[in-house]
Amino acid sequence: MKVYLSADMEGITGLVDAEDVQPGGRDYERGRVLMTEDVNAAVRGAFAGGASTVLVNDAHGPMRNLLPELLDPRVTLIKGRPKPMGMIEGLTPEYDAVVCVGFHARAGILGVLSHSFMGHEIEDIWLDDRPVGEIGLLHATAAAYGVPVVLLTGDDAACAETTGWDPSVATVPVKFAKDRFAAQLVPVAEARAAIESATGTALRAPRATPAADRTTHRLAVRWQNASVASHLPAIPGVTRTDDRTVTVEAPMPDLYRLFNLFLRVATAITSNPPYC
Repeated sequence: MKVYLSADMEGITGLVDAEDVQPGGRDYERGRVLMTEDVNAAVRGAFAGGASTVLVNDAHGPMRNLLPELLDPRVTLIKGRPKPMGMIEGLTPEYDAVVCVGFHARAGILGVLSHSFMGHEIEDIWLDDRPVGEIGLLHATAAAYGVPVVLLTGDDAACAETTGWDPSVATVPVKFAKDRFAAQLVPVAEARAAIESATGTALRAPRATPAADRTTHRLAVRWQNASVASHLPAIPGVTRTDDRTVTVEAPMPDLYRLFNLFLRVATAITSNPPYC
């Protein structure tokens, strides 16, 4: 069984503040260790659950957060950026399951460090007129490849967003949001044990495999900065529907790739890289 693991940081055990997840932050180096150990817990569960191969993609911010020397030696790691497919770089239809570690709720939801891809630049995203964030776009793209998302870890808001999108996905809440930068934490050892156990259980459980999807979907993105929206229609197929909103239609994997191009354009225009 081939397992793909996407690792974000805001939903990692014990982390609640930008200082925990931004390079240069007071607790960022400690946060990297906590992130690596949450991933290791999921990896142990994956191999116990029957995985023969685990590919880990460092999917947070600069995408060079995980510490290779502390990472389970059985995995292969994708690290650094830019990556054409961003948070799902390396995922192909050859994989049997996706595991998401350390994820967070979308922009506008009161969850720990909630945002959608660019903390200061994206106000809202809609997929086929449904509000969506990082969780939903990843899930939809994996499903289009015919690969099910089987488990997600993060705060309770991220877990609720996941089950609202797909009730079949198992979730592990490692903290409970009190506000955007505050949470009630699950003890570290308890959280890691839960991640390991739930990952193995999710991979051993019978699951439906989504049918590969090459139909056209519609993505709309509303930016904080009108300048971003004014530049994106230079990309073929992108339409500006008002001063701050652009839309594009394509099959899901192509939409995800295009959206990652949007992020690179927005970063260049605003000189404001994602804060987390």
